[in-house]
Order: sequence, then C-alpha cells, then structure tokens
Amino acid sequence: MAEARIAATVRTENGMAIIDLDGDINAFAESALVAAYLETSELKPKTLALNFSQVNYINSTGIALIVSLLARARKDKRPVIAFGLSDHFAEIFQITRLSDFMRIVADEATARQGAAEEKSQ
Repeated sequence: MAEARIAATVRTENGMAIIDLDGDINAFAESALVAAYLETSELKPKTLALNFSQVNYINSTGIALIVSLLARARKDKRPVIAFGLSDHFAEIFQITRLSDFMRIVADEATARQGAAEEKSQ
C-alpha cells in the first residue's frame, strides 16, 4: 500500500498564522498537522488560517484530525478560518458541522480580512 502524502507548511501574515495544506488528509497526515499546529503556537498568532486549496482528499480520519486541531485552537482561544475548500469539501464541512467551529471563506484575501476583524476586537 502506497503512503499518501501531505505537506503542511506554516507562514504568517499580519498576526495570522496560515497552514498551507498540500495533499491528502488521512491517517498519514497526523504528524504533519500536529507539527504545523505546534509551529503556529510558537508564533502566538491571534488567528489561525487553514489553506485547503491544494488538498485532494479528506477521509473520516482526516476529519477527526481537523476536529483535534480545532479543539487545540479553541483551548488556545485562537479562532480558525478555513479557505480554499472545494465545493465538495465545503459541503462535507457543513454536514459534519466543522463549519460551526471555524469560519469558512472563499480565499486568502477574505481570510486576511477576517483575521483583521478578529484582531481589532
């Protein structure tokens, strides 16, 4: 069985940490997601953004990993914004109610605007 690949890289924009996800979010993604979240925590951003624009696949284990990441962010009082979701994944996030725990926006520019609003509150 071939291992699925995932890359999770971190960058910052005006107090917002962005995790750029590239690949499949499944059981193989756990260590990459945890490492990326820990890296963002060290930066102490006001807001965390998840970029799903290069995500090809999310299975039920991947959903559980995202829930875990959301729980960590909530504990750290860090709002989460997701962007770049395909229509299919956006629908899954609504069905699974992930969208109740993060703001979902279309693109990075809108995420930055949302983060600026969070920052000013």
